[in-house]
Amino acid sequence: MKLKSVFLILGVVFFLSACNNTPSRTIKEASVVFKKEASLVIFNLNGELIKEYDIELADTPYERQTGLMYRTEMNSHNGMLFIFEDSAIRSFYMKNTLISLDLIFLNESLEIISIYKNTTPYDESSIPSLALAKYGLELRSGQSELHQFTEGMKIKYTEL
Repeated sequence: MKLKSVFLILGVVFFLSACNNTPSRTIKEASVVFKKEASLVIFNLNGELIKEYDIELADTPYERQTGLMYRTEMNSHNGMLFIFEDSAIRSFYMKNTLISLDLIFLNESLEIISIYKNTTPYDESSIPSLALAKYGLELRSGQSELHQFTEGMKIKYTEL
């Protein structure tokens, strides 16, 4: 019995000393890169095209929940369109979102119903649609001001 105890203690000591000699590994975070999934155009109130964007689509629960979180950069001609199954009062927040965005809510007719400009990164405050929304569009901060987007304008998107 004493011999088994000695071997057990020696085994534990050997195991612990081997663990200390294991080289440390650094985990490298993978950056999230843009993947064009559709083209989106925005029309002014007269029906004239005013801007075109390359967009990603967020049409699954996971994609809608993650959105543009963890992105470190976004080009001014890129965006993300959130597509929901039905119309409802929607609410977004900027948790884990590193860049400022313009958030645009659209109804089932793809008409802009509310715009939030220059959102604050990491802010967990609720950003609600002001009416029933079926879509949400996130663009780089400043796009709404630069192109003078207003309520009532319409969009059209084409999946690749």
